[in-house]
Amino acid sequence: MRAILLHAFGPAENLRYEEVADPAPAAGQVRIAVRAAGVHLVDTVLRAGNYGGGPIPVPELPTIPGREVAGVVDAVGEGTDPAWLGRRVVTHLGMVPGGYAELAVRDAAAVHEIPDGLGYEAAVAMIGTGRTTMGILDVAAFTADDVALVTAAAGGVGNLLVQAALAAGATVVGLAGGPEKVARVRALGAAHAVDYTEPDWPRAVRDALGDRPATVGLDGVGGALGRGVLELLGVGGRLVLFGWADTADGPTEITTGDLYERGLTATVAVGPRVLNRPGGLRGLEERALAAAAGGALVPLTQAFALKDAAAAHAALESRATTGKVVLVP
Repeated sequence: MRAILLHAFGPAENLRYEEVADPAPAAGQVRIAVRAAGVHLVDTVLRAGNYGGGPIPVPELPTIPGREVAGVVDAVGEGTDPAWLGRRVVTHLGMVPGGYAELAVRDAAAVHEIPDGLGYEAAVAMIGTGRTTMGILDVAAFTADDVALVTAAAGGVGNLLVQAALAAGATVVGLAGGPEKVARVRALGAAHAVDYTEPDWPRAVRDALGDRPATVGLDGVGGALGRGVLELLGVGGRLVLFGWADTADGPTEITTGDLYERGLTATVAVGPRVLNRPGGLRGLEERALAAAAGGALVPLTQAFALKDAAAAHAALESRATTGKVVLVP
């Protein structure tokens, strides 16, 4: 099969499109002919060798990156139900990479059949990014009275959060980088779309909202942008943190003084909290797929050819992508 291999940590150009041996499913596993593979920001950090520690182990080299795949089962291992053969499936590979390839293997117990009417790219967007979104939504608990500030609102998670907040009746202010992404956020239905690359973007938010304070901030960017969101929250507002895409600045800095000053709350929606939730990650995956299949959430995706994985990484790192980045054969 053809796959993307990383032989040395470094820039995106280190991702090579090569011929490798076909994987064989072990007992209890299925093999998937991959039709779409998800690309995550953490993939770029691992590739660069800058991973600062966390639940995902640093891979041994050479490695095939990627942990989200959708496709068709073309082989099963010993003892695996042969009824899986030919089914359209999607899965998260967990802590073991191998998704940037024409074939991938996974335990049958961790695989989901793709609901009718849902495409491969949408399914792979929901199995990882979608399940994260479900965990964030449980914490955010949007209501019709909310004024929600969503960071990176044109991104894989951000666009889903905008849709969910609108469905709850909230007023949404989407923050995005650059005119094209701002236009995409506006097209999603956000009441206001603001370009956070402009130096005075907080004033633009205040002008848009008038006398209404922001009640909830969804912060997946961190750094100065996350701090700006915190400062825009009104009395009693809540900040929901789910990462820091701005890896140079790190997560948003918060003090107890910040919380006491306006009676704010700040909650981390990812990491140990989501890993240890009742129902586990599989429950979130099932909810995410059902939401997409039913049309409640429509993931934005941007596809690159598998052979162009390096270009996909470069685009993701430069914030030139919109929605969930996927690789296709």
